[in-house]
Amino acid sequence: MVARSVRGGDWTPMRCSKHHGLGNDFLVVLGPLDPSSGPTLARALCDRRRGLGADGLVVGAPPAAAGADVTMHLWNADGSRAETSGNGMRCLAQGVLRGRGHAGGTVVADTDAGRRVLVVTPGPDPATVEVRVDMGPVGDGPGVRGLDGPAGLGDRLGVRQAGTADLGNPHLVLVVDDPAGVDLADVGSRLETAYPGGMNVEVIAPVGDDVLALRVWERGAGITEACGTGACAAAHLAHRWGLVGDHVRVDMPGGSARVDLTDGRAVLSGPATHVADLDVSGPVLAGEVPARA
Repeated sequence: MVARSVRGGDWTPMRCSKHHGLGNDFLVVLGPLDPSSGPTLARALCDRRRGLGADGLVVGAPPAAAGADVTMHLWNADGSRAETSGNGMRCLAQGVLRGRGHAGGTVVADTDAGRRVLVVTPGPDPATVEVRVDMGPVGDGPGVRGLDGPAGLGDRLGVRQAGTADLGNPHLVLVVDDPAGVDLADVGSRLETAYPGGMNVEVIAPVGDDVLALRVWERGAGITEACGTGACAAAHLAHRWGLVGDHVRVDMPGGSARVDLTDGRAVLSGPATHVADLDVSGPVLAGEVPARA
């Protein structure tokens, strides 16, 4: 499944597939993997110049508990561990079903954030499926940090509302006039470091009836095209603030997802698209040379 040696040239090829959820892309590996190799493998494979390129590495390991189809392990592109990902979970579900020769079905995945049931239906083309998943109850996050102080970041951004939420991973959501006008590379990196464990940062604005515009900075990956858990956090807090109703469309640079809110829970619906199947071997597994599909 993974390389047996780093420099000796003795390699066990690894099969992976590449998928994206609204442009948020992941490499999916199905099968057992030594967790200690996850950080190095993620950094090597996700490197966009020396590896295959992705926002994260998702490993679908054999289920550890009864009733599950797969256990999800996720590493960000920088090798840090992430508890969960709405887009990554949808990509994993597509990978599992493709491995079974199915275009649709139900996948039960155990994640660090709990068990999730993903209902997959065929999409508008053979490479795309639509996935609906109950992301569970949305909790309160660790509280707002980093906006006050000498830099006056909150005032400079014109933040109208700010709050945190927890989907198994933490999110800081800021309501601003124009998300497109925010220097997210600067703002996201500043706010992420205000939290000891890092933070996902969403800047949002209501742009219609029950519609939010969202841009995201993801811890461990930086600016991404979309974030499923971020969409859920944003919809949950925007609903609390009276900006949207129970059924929310979240427009992100990579496309739109739907979040349905019921009794404090968030149900996420959106696509997953298969990009390629790849057999990986050689020094790319150690991050030494560019990968070749």
